[in-house]
This record gives sequence, C-alpha cells and structure tokens, in this order.
Amino acid sequence: MRNGIDTVEISRIEKLLADLDHEGLRRFFSEEELADAGGGGGRAQKLAARFAAKEACCKLFPKEICLGTIEPHDFALSRDGYGQPHVVPSERARAVMNRHRVAAISVSTTHTETNATAVATIEPATMAVPWYGKLIYHVLPLRRRVVLENLRRVYGDTLTDRRIAEIAQAFYAHLVKFLGEFVRLAFMSDEKKAKYVRIEGIEHLAAAREKGKGVLLLAGHFGNWEVSTVAGMSQFKQYRGHLHFIRRPLKPQWFNDLVMRRFQKAGFGTLEKTGSLDDILALLEDNRIIVSIFDQFTVRKYGIQSEFFGHPAHTFKSLAVLAQFTGAPVIPSSSWREPDGTHVLLFEPPVEVLTEGRTKEILSKNTKRFNEALERIILRHPEQWIWMHKRWKQVREER
Repeated sequence: MRNGIDTVEISRIEKLLADLDHEGLRRFFSEEELADAGGGGGRAQKLAARFAAKEACCKLFPKEICLGTIEPHDFALSRDGYGQPHVVPSERARAVMNRHRVAAISVSTTHTETNATAVATIEPATMAVPWYGKLIYHVLPLRRRVVLENLRRVYGDTLTDRRIAEIAQAFYAHLVKFLGEFVRLAFMSDEKKAKYVRIEGIEHLAAAREKGKGVLLLAGHFGNWEVSTVAGMSQFKQYRGHLHFIRRPLKPQWFNDLVMRRFQKAGFGTLEKTGSLDDILALLEDNRIIVSIFDQFTVRKYGIQSEFFGHPAHTFKSLAVLAQFTGAPVIPSSSWREPDGTHVLLFEPPVEVLTEGRTKEILSKNTKRFNEALERIILRHPEQWIWMHKRWKQVREER
C-alpha cells in the first residue's frame, strides 16, 4: 500500500494569504476549502494542512506530476458529517487514479505552531471476476493476445500482470452478460426497460439541442451499448426519430439485420460510415442528433494520427470536421452495468471545441480532446470496453 507524506511551513501559507485576494487563492484551494478554513485565527494552519494533503496526494503519482498531468490543485479536501477529511479529485486526477486502479485516497492531517503535515494513503479498487470470466480466459480465450496487448498499452506502467489479467477475465465475463442481456431485451416490457436502464445527464443533451445546430454524440463500445441505448432512450418519446447512428454493418449479416430491426423499431436512424456526409449535414441543419462511434481504428483515408492512452492511434477525423464547420456541440455519452445488473446511460457536458487557428491544427487538437474524453470513460469501468478491437493497428503506407 503506497503512502505519500508532505510537510508545509505555516509561514508560507501566511505569506500567501497576505499576498493574494480570494480569486488568487482559488488557484490553490477550492471554494469549500477556503470556506471551511474560516476567516479568523487558525486559518493559515488549516489551509497549510490542506496544502500538505494536496502535495501528499501528488506524491502518490510521481510520473504524472513530472509530466504535468496533475497538479496539487487537482486534489481538494472535504469533510463529511463527522468531520473526517476525504479527498475530492478533479476530473483529470480521477482519470489518473482510475489508471492506477485507485478507488479513493484517505488522508490524515496534523499541525504544530510552525508546520502542517499530511499523510495520503491509496485505497485500491477491487474487481469481482465471475467464474465464467476466468473459465473463458483460460479455456476459450477469444483474441486473448489482442486483449492483453491492449490492456498493457493502457496499464502496463501502473498495474501488475496479475491485475491486468484480472481486468481481461472480467471483460470476458462482461461479454457473456452482454449477450444474455441482448436476448432478454426482446422480451422486456416498456415498464421493465424503464427500471432496467437509468438515464443521467439528459439535461446536457437538451441544452445542446437548444442551440439549434444539431448535436454530435461522442460514443463508443461502452457497457452494453445496444441494450442501454434502446431501453434507455425509449423512455424519452420526444427523441424518437431524432437520433441517427453512424455505423458500419455488423457481421454476420443475420446479426446486423437483427440489430438494425431493433434500432428502427426504437425509432433510431442509421447512416453508413461512408458516403453519408450530405445526409449528416441535412440532419444537423434540422437539429437532429448524430451518434458517432469514435473508439475504433480507421484507415488513413478517413482518419488522422492522434494520441490515445499515450500511444499513436489512427482516429476518425470526421467528428472534428463536423464540429468545427457546423458548430454542433459534442456531447460525450457512455453506458455501464451496475453491480446489481441494471444499466446507466450517461450524457456529459459538451467538450470544448476549438475553432480558431489553422484548420489542420484545430482538427488535431479537437480529435485529441475527443480521445481524452473516451479515455476517462473507459478508465471508469475498464472491464466494460471492447478490448479485443485492434485500436492501435498500424496504418498501411500508401503506394
């Protein structure tokens, strides 16, 4: 179990309080931390203890600190109803914790008249692996080499081989559940579907549509995407006929036909990945929602090289092009299975899309932002992403 420890001189914080106004202090402390420290005697000691806690948290992730991935202000200290401190990570700090499979960080603080000291301790994330996931991993290892290679690209410098294999086994168990849920969906009533999938963040989708420029949904193969989308969005009749998926035909053909019938019955439109630009532009102009499955490899003709989990990966450029030239908001969407077997379909706040500068640089930067959004989603529930896909495949040189 890793620990981080740090000590801060209280006189440093006293100088900080003397030199900076409230907005300046917000560069180091959250609004809650400043309020909790009060404005009277002892304020410097309390803030010094919090600053020491931030530094102690950072020392748990030395590589990320060196790379500038996280900084002390990415960790805030909050207190529960019993006065116990706990760490509240920023979005990017949470992603770092997830990559290290850290569920939470516990802290303890103390101070003397001159110094404040904090100790931070990681609480490892646990993953329950059903027996059938272990069985498939060892006996029927569908693309196991690809799965492990992909997992090592993401977790190779943060997890042991044993913990990486654990995620792989949980992934195979997820596939079994995926197929069972896909069959069960056909026999579910609308009432059961409503209880089966919970929608979160629908207000972000509604706010994006109010702009009148259409919406681009940044999606991928998360959780049981087929079930959560069909069962989840069926609860919102006002969106029937407004969602259109850009997708490749599935194999075998009978499975593709089954999925397409289910999508059409749910009121979803489908668009081919090639040759659909005019249709997409017309739909966005009509304020419709275009769902872009963004987590797959693409050939040189349709993509650009972009970093994905620290490794070069050829990525679709169409989403960045559409976002830049139509002004349609880009909303990350994901789904996952809860421990009780129900599902969550989440719509997040829009990704900030750059529009100023040279076109090539804008496309590159926006595509990287989209990939970063996918990374955060995958790291939350890593066993529920499609690791058997060759995401980092080499692009063939054109002759």
